[in-house]
Amino acid sequence: MILTGDRIITPGRTLAPGWVRVESERITEVGEGSPPAPADHSLTGSLVPGFVDIHCHGGGGASFTVGDAGQAQQVAAAHLRHGTTSLVASLVTDEVPALERHVRVLGELVTEGLLAGIHLEGPWLSRDLCGAHEPTLLRPPSPQDVDRLLAAGDGTVRMVTIAPELDGALGAVRRIHDAGVVVGVGHTDATWEQAREAIDAGATVATHLFNQIRGLHHRRPGPIAALLEDGRVWVELISDGVHVHPAMLRLARSAAPERIVLVTDAMGAAAAQDGDYHLGPIHVQVRDGVARTPTGAIAGSTLTMAGAVRHSVASGFTLEQAVDAATRAPADAIGLADVGRLEVGARADLVVLDDDLTVGSVMQAGAWVHRTTA
Repeated sequence: MILTGDRIITPGRTLAPGWVRVESERITEVGEGSPPAPADHSLTGSLVPGFVDIHCHGGGGASFTVGDAGQAQQVAAAHLRHGTTSLVASLVTDEVPALERHVRVLGELVTEGLLAGIHLEGPWLSRDLCGAHEPTLLRPPSPQDVDRLLAAGDGTVRMVTIAPELDGALGAVRRIHDAGVVVGVGHTDATWEQAREAIDAGATVATHLFNQIRGLHHRRPGPIAALLEDGRVWVELISDGVHVHPAMLRLARSAAPERIVLVTDAMGAAAAQDGDYHLGPIHVQVRDGVARTPTGAIAGSTLTMAGAVRHSVASGFTLEQAVDAATRAPADAIGLADVGRLEVGARADLVVLDDDLTVGSVMQAGAWVHRTTA
């Protein structure tokens, strides 16, 4: 089929107007101006790649953190309606045997193609900066536990977040990196030097930068400075108006313009209603769209990737910058080669955004999964 759009946002270029040819599951041609044959679908607004969310705990009233296939399918369906065509299931701190069970269940859905991978956020995090993670379950990363959870995934674990100041953390970073898994630095009280050591050992992602991490200081710069200044590191941001002030979003974009990765860090109330939920073993209350533990700690978000794009544009990103951070950059960050791009050879994952940046139609692997336009 041939699709036309008022704007086609490709890596590094906007075609206005433009057209795309899709054959089977792939994009086979992209062009500017009029198409070579009559369009099968004339789309109003911006045609962008499907969103890629590499840090998501739940949505649609369900959660990945319970390790249930039915709930995982519910989460994926909820975010797909909002334009996320590639989704990584993030788990939170729990007992290692429970995490092992959850990884095995979710790993089957990765193998089936429903999910793009699994992210272990915990249990190897700082107790002082654990946020909504259960502090009694945190622990240093032992080689046995690392190997056990990676083996449970059998190649489906895409990312692991670690606080590099923990005993054994640098060895774990090397072990995980050598297994072909992305390592994130997060929930950490590390010094600048410790963060640098983790990067040199193989860490390549800043897990939700600015949140639950030692802050910037002019004499003790800490991990934020190390992560922002190193070109090897992708920088996650939760752009929802709750987690990070717009000025800090702009600061990160200025420091790492090609390395910004928008993530949702969503929990069960994303694309759902306020109420009482669980994030792993932690009870979460959602009021006015903000998720908090009973003690007041922010507990994930109720964000969708489309919402992250809208808030980023409202905070000073161009539409092209926001789309890139929601598509190409996250795909590159975790090594997904054929998604997050509107270019020849890529999987035909496409989203139509109207002038208000609201999701209209959604295509996944060449098939419409949500239609609101002609």
